[in-house]
Amino acid sequence: MAATLSYVNQGPPLPLPRPNAVVVAVGVELEEDEAGGAVFVWGNAAWCWQPGDGAARRLAAVQLVATGAAGQRRVAEAFGVNENTVWRWRQAYAQDGVEALSEARKGPRGPSKLTGATVARIAGLRDEGLSMATIAGRVGVSLNSVSRALKPPAEAAADAQPAGEPAPAGGSAQGEAADGEAGGGQEAVLEPLARPAARAAERQAARAGALAQAPPVLCEGAGLPLAGALTILPALAVTGLLDVAGRVYAAPRSAFYGLRSLLLTLAFAAAVGAARVEGLARLDPVDLGRLLGLDRAPEVKTVRRRVAELAAARRADALIEGLAARHVDAHPEAVGVFYVDGHVRAYHGGAQVPKHHLARMRIAMPAEEDIWVGDSRGDGLLVWQADPGASLTGELRRVAAHVRELVGPDARPTICFDRGGWSPKLFAELDKAGFDILTYRKGVKTPEPASAFATHTFLDAAGRTHTYELADRRVRISYDGGRRRFACRQITRRSPNGHQTQILTTRTDADPAVIAYAMFSRWRQENFFRYLRHRYDLDGLDAYTTVPDDPDRVVPNPAKRAATRHAAELADGIDDAQAFHDRHTAAGVPAHARAAHRGLADEIASARTALAGRTAAAKAVPARAPVSEVRPDSRRLDPERSR
Repeated sequence: MAATLSYVNQGPPLPLPRPNAVVVAVGVELEEDEAGGAVFVWGNAAWCWQPGDGAARRLAAVQLVATGAAGQRRVAEAFGVNENTVWRWRQAYAQDGVEALSEARKGPRGPSKLTGATVARIAGLRDEGLSMATIAGRVGVSLNSVSRALKPPAEAAADAQPAGEPAPAGGSAQGEAADGEAGGGQEAVLEPLARPAARAAERQAARAGALAQAPPVLCEGAGLPLAGALTILPALAVTGLLDVAGRVYAAPRSAFYGLRSLLLTLAFAAAVGAARVEGLARLDPVDLGRLLGLDRAPEVKTVRRRVAELAAARRADALIEGLAARHVDAHPEAVGVFYVDGHVRAYHGGAQVPKHHLARMRIAMPAEEDIWVGDSRGDGLLVWQADPGASLTGELRRVAAHVRELVGPDARPTICFDRGGWSPKLFAELDKAGFDILTYRKGVKTPEPASAFATHTFLDAAGRTHTYELADRRVRISYDGGRRRFACRQITRRSPNGHQTQILTTRTDADPAVIAYAMFSRWRQENFFRYLRHRYDLDGLDAYTTVPDDPDRVVPNPAKRAATRHAAELADGIDDAQAFHDRHTAAGVPAHARAAHRGLADEIASARTALAGRTAAAKAVPARAPVSEVRPDSRRLDPERSR
């Protein structure tokens, strides 16, 4: 590289990069090799560190941002970390100084709390019938420690029960009846809180493969904790969840907790506020077991293992399609309109998951987008995982295929979506395939005159009256470069403040208020997402299981962006140096500086030659490349367990 020329009090030198350096910003370079690393600012070494000195390396990154020498994003790219990591380094340095940038020692921090006395106390509390969570709180250890202390499982104690010893009082309905007969026919007195009878023999039979699943045995008592969860049973019967799941996941393996018990456990737990599997740890397994007709509900690890087995069958899509078909048959009045929208689930793990724009947070971050299809009430019917970068226009074709399977060949349903699915060519395809479309018009159009509006009212199913100011007319939308036109109906709503919202549809309802009501009811689906997020943890990840990304999927090539940026940075440096040269040429160059001035002109000419090479190299880099080349470790979230 040519020698960098400097002028005292006359501005910085020409920012030409070092041969093996990574350009962090204009005039800022990073060099790293087996001997260590260093940061150069305008050719001067500003920070350096020895190999393995992570604290000094992090300090250099923090100082680059703190001094304004480079932006946080560019520093993160140069140092090979995430931008959030640099932000955390800065926060730690601001609070605790350089020591906070050192790596904390890993490993155990103290002796185990499970002494012999502690294990004996845990066993005694378990014999009293307390739940594992209650025991953990009393003893002062974690729930996992309680589980380890109780191994082998609690049913081993029931196996060791002496033959002929009577069951606990109130343990079963048969026991209650026997007590009543012994009392001379008097009415049996129920236990305030009966404890279910042990099911040790059935557990052994399930282990041996002789029992598909334990049958429910109701436990009669004067009290029943969590009884409110039973109110979900009529809804489960209507949805047909147990029937459909039994057909989809046919012939399950022998287990004490069968498919029915597993699904009811999740349903009852969700009904009392434990939307995720980990929430079972906050519920008493005996109380939940009474609802199932078992001695106790499955533990968290059991549920997670069984759900993982179901996910391995890869039948979640068949389960959802079966439930959707059941819903359409039971509620034909709710499937005249299908609302379609995408929902983005953020990912905070360490895998290289593709990024999506999270609208509610106004940021792009690792995430997966699900395409949801809802009925006219906004309730979810179908859901699937969209491909990264897929447009709503492409997904609508898939929606049409699924909806046609649900409603049959003779129906003409309406598909409602937002402006993300705007495509007159697609509208024509859907209309020809027997679908009505309902969407907002995209782009600024000429407002309708005031004389075109009339007042219309609509009475919904709940008895509420909706009043609209509407203008109704036919329009033709061009596509394919203006060679073709799509004829449809435009209904414009005027708000009280004068704002006009234009709706496009192919429906032929005589009353335009019916169409306006259907379009503005699209917010029911947004409310559906919001409700599921807050009450059923829609965005929660039950597992961080990932699957390989499609290696042939093409993505923007970051090498193209980097090459173009480096060429642009060199061009900016040349422009600054040329302006400096021209300014001093016009003002006259002192005799003592003329040699340096001529050297700067030669360096500028050399830099222009280098710029031509960089520009040609940038043009030769392809704009898109297979994801296997750009991000070999790219992964996708596995949706099976969440479904």
